[in-house]
Parts: sequence; structure tokens; C-alpha cells
Amino acid sequence: MGQAGWKGFFQSAFDYKTEKYVIAKNKKVGLLYRLLQLTILLYLVLWVFVIKKGYQDTDTSLQSAVITKVKGVAYTNTSELGEHLWDVADYVIPPQGDNVFFVITNLIVTANQRQSTCAEREGIPDGMCSQDDDCRAGEPVRAGNGVKTGHCLRVGNSTEGTCEIFAWCPVETQSRPKKPLLRDAEDFTIFIKNYIRFPKFDFSKANILETKNKDFLKSCRFGPNNHYCPIFRLGSVVQWAGSSFQDIALEGGVIGIHIEWDCNLDRAASECHPHYSFNRLDNKHAKSISSGYNFRFARYYRDSAGVEFRNLMKAYGIRIDVIVNGKAGKFSIIPTIINVGSGVALMGAGAFFCDLVLIYIIKKREFYRDKKYEEVRGRGHVARETEAEAEAMEREQREEGLPEEHGQEEQPQAPPEQRPEGERRRVWEAHPFRQDGYPKECKGECAATEDTTDSGDVARAVGGEQIQR
Repeated sequence: MGQAGWKGFFQSAFDYKTEKYVIAKNKKVGLLYRLLQLTILLYLVLWVFVIKKGYQDTDTSLQSAVITKVKGVAYTNTSELGEHLWDVADYVIPPQGDNVFFVITNLIVTANQRQSTCAEREGIPDGMCSQDDDCRAGEPVRAGNGVKTGHCLRVGNSTEGTCEIFAWCPVETQSRPKKPLLRDAEDFTIFIKNYIRFPKFDFSKANILETKNKDFLKSCRFGPNNHYCPIFRLGSVVQWAGSSFQDIALEGGVIGIHIEWDCNLDRAASECHPHYSFNRLDNKHAKSISSGYNFRFARYYRDSAGVEFRNLMKAYGIRIDVIVNGKAGKFSIIPTIINVGSGVALMGAGAFFCDLVLIYIIKKREFYRDKKYEEVRGRGHVARETEAEAEAMEREQREEGLPEEHGQEEQPQAPPEQRPEGERRRVWEAHPFRQDGYPKECKGECAATEDTTDSGDVARAVGGEQIQR
């Protein structure tokens, strides 16, 4: 590559190429384009930046700790338990105060159980028998209460009975509760303490009001206008979850308390507030044999002889799940540029769609397509087309019987001095060097000058001098 080639190469590196735009004076397509631009602009401003805050970097890896406490007392007087005062140590399980805890609202008590032999409860298929061979010794009763001893116990002259088992006797009764035992549990209070941290921004906060007043938590209650007093009345929580306390206290249920932290860290930290919502997590509309929430536990004692016995309790109640979610956002240039670039790309997609409408859908699409796309061909292609057009014209002339003016072979021409006077004058007057007949410089002298070559060289006398072209 020579010096001129390298110079052109380096100069072309600083060239700038831009697009050529065709302005289509079509009101319908123009209106469609402006509507698309307006829609994309509204989407970018309102949805991306205002609602979704697309200009912020976000942190959803929330670190959370939940501590719970329940307070309240209830008094009962039943045949199984007698007079009994229930405090938090009796009805809250587990007592550690985790984010999941259980409040007892109803009980079925089987008192004074001791390990001995007794009849299996009726209604258990594997415990039914008609003879001793149906009760194989040492075999546990499936879905039952003990281990078979090998005897079938029948009442009176009945042909069927139940297997004798070694278990905690008497076995549990299967009666379902008719009314809640701890009706006063509706007024129990739940204290939920929640600490959160967003590690990406090193931001921490709690759901308790920062105050030096030690009596604040003793008198306040949670409400729509008091989100920094996380003390909830149990009956109100059930009501906010869309249930009746008396119904859920009878057979139990699961309530979710959701704490949502949505923090805009472009503002002051005092504007980052917790938002609470409540819902019932189990299906309250499904009335089945396993509806509600219950479990069993026992309390063990020893009599004066040192023999162990227990009181078995089937507890029904309200399980509370405290669920914490959250995210924090703060301005960052990277997501801002990404979302703006996405909006610009959508603008380009709108222009592409309008191009499709303009050149493929509307009635004048062929006209606009010809204006938008310019067809450029090489010299060889143009020469071939010209030759093809000449041949086509020659064929048409033959068919019409007209004299051929194109495509004829050139006949050798006579020297200029042998041509007739009129032909010499026509050749001279038709030469492209002339403008109107004779050149202006001739002034009558050009009649003596003739075309002496066939290659287009022309000689003329101007003031006694010869000029060749």
C-alpha cells in the first residue's frame, strides 16, 4: 500500500457517517408514531421511575430477628382440671418467644393415665377383633394407642370386640370439643419485637419507637396510626385476618402476621416504616375431619408410692407465624442508565413498527417503499440492461417493419473530402463542440473547415489559428 493509500486509510478513520431520513407526510402514521412515543415515555417515567423506582439499586437480602411475648391470664373450672388459673407459662408453647408460637384456646384432657393393660379404643380398624388370634402379641396397633397383648376383649355376647393393649390407660377419648375452654384468650396481648438490617447499605432499624419513656409499651396498643407500638390484641389479630375468634378458638387455626419493610434510603431513615398485614394461612373454609390445628402433650406426676402417671392433653389453639420481608433502595447511576437505555430502545422499536405500517400495510405502501429504499446498481449491470433494452427495441422494429436505428452494424464511412457537401455540413453542425450552428468565433469562416477525422477530433480556424479538440 502506497503513501497515498495509507493517508486515505487514516483519514477515513475520522469520518462520521450518519443516516439519511425520509420524512413521510402521512398524518395517520405520524399520529401513530407520536402515540407510541407518548406511551413509551409515560411507561418510562410513571411505571419505571416513579412506581418501580428504576433509578435505585436495591437490596432484598434482609436480615431479621423476631422476639415475641404473650401476656394475659384466664380462669377455668372443669370436671377434669377443677379450678385452674392459666398464665403465659401454661398456654404458650414454646416459651422461648420465637417467630412461630402457639396459644392454647381449648383442651381435651385425659387425666390420671398409667401404664397398664386396657381395651383399645373402638373405631380403630387394626384394633378390632373377633378372636384372640386376631390380636398377635407384641404387635403395635396401627394408628392406635399401644401394643397388643394377644387377647380379644368382647362385651357381653357380642361377636366383635377390641384387642387388649399395653398402653397409657385409660386411652384418650375421641370426643370433639363443643366450646372453647379459654374464652378469655381473646384479650391476650402479643408483643412482637423485630430488628432488621440491609447489609448492602449497612442500614438497621427496629419496629419499636425510639423513646426514653419506659411506660410507653405498657399503655400503647397497635393501630392504623401507631405502627411503632407492636403490641397486638389477640382477638383483633384474628379479626383483621378475616376470622371469628370463637370459631378459631374451638378447633384451632394458623394466623400469619406479615411485617413488610420498604425503605427508600434516598430519604431520611425516620421515613422507613414497617407495614403490617394479617391473614389466615390454613383453609378456614375446608370443613374436614382434619380441619383446625391441634397437638398433644402430657404433664407427668408421681403418686405417694412413686408410680408415674400423667395427664394427657389434646390442645387446640392459634398458631402465630410472624413473617418478615423487605427491600431497600438507593440511587445508583448504573440502573438509571440501564433503564433509560431500555426506554430509548423501545423508542426505536416504535419507529420500526411505524416503518412496517408505512411500507407494508397502508394503501400507498409501494410509493413509500420506493422512496425509502433506493436501488443502486453496478456499471456492468447497467450496461447489460442497456444492451437488453436495445435488443428488445430491435426486435420490436423488425416486427413492426420499421427501419432499424439501433443495433445496426457500423458501415465504413467515406473520407470527409469524398462526402457530399450537405453531409459534411450536417456532421459539422451536429458536433458537440458547437452550440448554435457555427461557433461564435467563426463569423462565416467555418464553412471552409471540414471534419477530417472519424474519431471526433475537430479542427476549426479562429483568426488564422487552428484549435484541436
